[in-house]
Amino acid sequence: MTTAPPLAFLIGTWEGEGVGEYPTIETFQYREEVTFTHPGKPLLVYTQRTWAMDDGRPLHSETGYWRLGASPDRVEVMLSHPFGVVELQEGTVDGQTLRLASSTVASAATAKDIEAIERDIHVDGDELRYAVRMAAVGHVLTHHLAATLRRRRD
Repeated sequence: MTTAPPLAFLIGTWEGEGVGEYPTIETFQYREEVTFTHPGKPLLVYTQRTWAMDDGRPLHSETGYWRLGASPDRVEVMLSHPFGVVELQEGTVDGQTLRLASSTVASAATAKDIEAIERDIHVDGDELRYAVRMAAVGHVLTHHLAATLRRRRD
């Protein structure tokens, strides 16, 4: 495998449930599927999708690339969101824990105003837990999402 060893622990398909909240919306529960694949280059390809627990309607999706930064403990993440936002996150990888913060968030003219996003991710064996904080639509950095996913064994 030619991917950087510090990110190889992410490879696979992860499924589970989470809870979302924000000052501008009602709390909601969701199911999620995240896939990290290795295309043979020193990066991982990332896809994510969620759907509502109550009625199965699609909620969100994002795609992008995860790669090492300037040193083996640095990570760069490039993501595209269908609601008109792209983000570049940078951070650290320490064992199987990632801490990421947006360095750039760019929005289309019709997209909601998102100023910053932070993600904390921890993998323990076949369990991935994460928390997302967001500063958007006039609110300071605030908890938004948390989920626990399990690696699918096909």
